Amino acid sequence: MDNILLLSPLIIFLALLIDLLIGDPRWLPHPVVAIGKMISWLEKKLYPQREQKQQALYWRGALLSLLVVTTTTLLTVALLYSTISLTEWLYTIVAAILLGIALAARTLAGAALEIKELLEQGNLVQARLKLSYIVGRDTENLDESEIVRATVETVAENTVDGITSPLFYAFLFGLPGAYAYKAINTLDSMIGYRNERYLWFGRFAAKFDDLANYVPARLTGFSMILGATILGHPWKAMMKTWRHDASAHPSPNSGISESVMAGALGIQLGGLNYYGGHPSMRATMGEAHQPLRAHHIGQAVKIMTVTTIIFSFFGMCILYGIGKWFL
Repeated sequence: MDNILLLSPLIIFLALLIDLLIGDPRWLPHPVVAIGKMISWLEKKLYPQREQKQQALYWRGALLSLLVVTTTTLLTVALLYSTISLTEWLYTIVAAILLGIALAARTLAGAALEIKELLEQGNLVQARLKLSYIVGRDTENLDESEIVRATVETVAENTVDGITSPLFYAFLFGLPGAYAYKAINTLDSMIGYRNERYLWFGRFAAKFDDLANYVPARLTGFSMILGATILGHPWKAMMKTWRHDASAHPSPNSGISESVMAGALGIQLGGLNYYGGHPSMRATMGEAHQPLRAHHIGQAVKIMTVTTIIFSFFGMCILYGIGKWFL
């Protein structure tokens, strides 16, 4: 193994297994936490103390984003070269662990299924609290159907952000690609907001994230349709909601996975959300053929799981087939 930009199928398999069995244990230092601290430190250095023009704010934010992504990528490359210079097995183990903790399938599924269980127990108070850990909207006054909607939307959206996009860039550029993507996504989650402070300072980060997710989101949409069809959901309904509803979502990418999920489950997603007490109306996706219930969360997690398997399988077949000939 002399090319760190081409991960072996063994590393991909081990990474998926690590994510499935271990997830993100709290005792293990997480690289994304370090990326977040880097962003916070640079923000203190680069965000102006005095009012500046919008263009100046934009370029300061762009500089922050590029520094974070470049530093993350170079540190990942340095770590891999330091391990591969010792033994190939050490490199394989380190790469598998780092890619495994870059994925979020187990963490996402665990959080969603915990909320499902609390709803089935009738414990809305705890369900709202657990939901607040994984969504940005206000959760204090949500009823069961709104808790289910928020959870299913989060599972659908984070299938891309937390699983398939990191895998996509790992297939293309190895572990450095996966962590470059994690840096981009963390930047968006920290400064990519449309509020007074970040509207211009975080605009580059938000657009960078949109661009990075553009291809993976569409590949995920097709993978999700195939996976949900295997599970017995109607593929025509999924194609219909993607075609008619996805473009109405504020994100050019999240609307794909959310609309496909809505079509698969025969439910309606989107609607009125509150953020810091302020209402925000999102376009609806899908048709409400049935009311939102806790079992829809379990169905969404199953679709996410099968989507991950399909995406991983075809990714390895296509990219490693190409790599065999050209690398």
